[in-house]
Amino acid sequence: MEYDFATPVERRHPSGGDWPSQKWHRHDDSVLPLWVADMDFRSPPAVIEALCARVEHGVYGYGLVPDSLRRTLCEWSAREYDWAIEPDWQLWLPGVVPALHLASLALTEPGDGVLTVTPIYPPFLRVAERTGRLPQRAPLAEPAAPDGQWELDLDALEAAITADTRLLLWCQPHNPTGRVWRHEELAGLAALVERHDLLVVSDELHCDLLLDEGARHRPLAAAFPELAARTVTLWAPSKTFNLAGLTTACAVIADAALRRRFATGIRGLTPDANVLGLVAAEAAYAEGEPWRQALLAVLRDHRRTLVRRVDAWPGVAMSPPQSTYLAWLDLRRAQGLAGRCGEGGAVSPQRVLLGRAGVALSDGADFGWPGFARLNFGTTATQLEAALTRLDGVLRV
Repeated sequence: MEYDFATPVERRHPSGGDWPSQKWHRHDDSVLPLWVADMDFRSPPAVIEALCARVEHGVYGYGLVPDSLRRTLCEWSAREYDWAIEPDWQLWLPGVVPALHLASLALTEPGDGVLTVTPIYPPFLRVAERTGRLPQRAPLAEPAAPDGQWELDLDALEAAITADTRLLLWCQPHNPTGRVWRHEELAGLAALVERHDLLVVSDELHCDLLLDEGARHRPLAAAFPELAARTVTLWAPSKTFNLAGLTTACAVIADAALRRRFATGIRGLTPDANVLGLVAAEAAYAEGEPWRQALLAVLRDHRRTLVRRVDAWPGVAMSPPQSTYLAWLDLRRAQGLAGRCGEGGAVSPQRVLLGRAGVALSDGADFGWPGFARLNFGTTATQLEAALTRLDGVLRV
């Protein structure tokens, strides 16, 4: 089957009605949005067909997680990750961001330390404060070369651990850098986690979007079985199949005691299952693989385009993302922005590019690293080219 990833979908002024979009309605019509992790592609036909059939039923009462969905996710995990999970390991939740906060509430006590590495997806940085815990951070190691990769700095991570630290919020593949962590890095992380008796929430939301040919994801709890009793793995079809608005995710917890602790701790804090989200998730995992493969080919092309353009922007650096449709741009030495970001970088590069180029990126300061910006290339080639041409006008000096 042929899938259309080339035709732009009108999201700002759709003909079918007024459907506000965070991505497209935060800024006025003159701005091209490449910020929030929301693709501009229609979801897989199988998902749309399944949703239409469910909507046609006309009754949207309180639902249950279908056994067929649980089996489908087990089959996906065995096939894609070589990890045999069980149906009863699954706790379906209203999204990964709520799951991060729920884990903090369920698995730690007030005042406990919640640790993460930066740069990191912004909600990670707010979990501790929002749940009455102690925020703790450790930096990643910057690339040694302009086109190199970010690295896990185990020494910095260990130095950030205190007697209060109880929970590590982990992200693999990594958002925003796009890193797919090497086994050696993860082995060091696993040893550190055991040494300090930490629990881990592993956000693996982008694990089905590995961009290098032949790459396969290995969940943290599968690669290191000794961590299974202390790990909550978070998956969702939202990024891979563009279903974020249907707010459906799954916490996979192999250890029965940890699973009971999590389930008990979140009781009453989450709504019942999103009946449409569950339908979409099952259709995506059961029938969405051909569409996913076609999407990956498009994203690889877009990555190549972006690498070429960044190479032409003096002073701008980017580690080519190994996963996701997100690129992490180092704009601290961008010659096109020299003198435009205020004394000491008081004005962010993202704000300057928004004002001068009319392109909305995500501000690196929100990820814990000012001077950077995250660019979403999960859009059509036409829309990406239009935005990059605007950025050329500022950055290509």
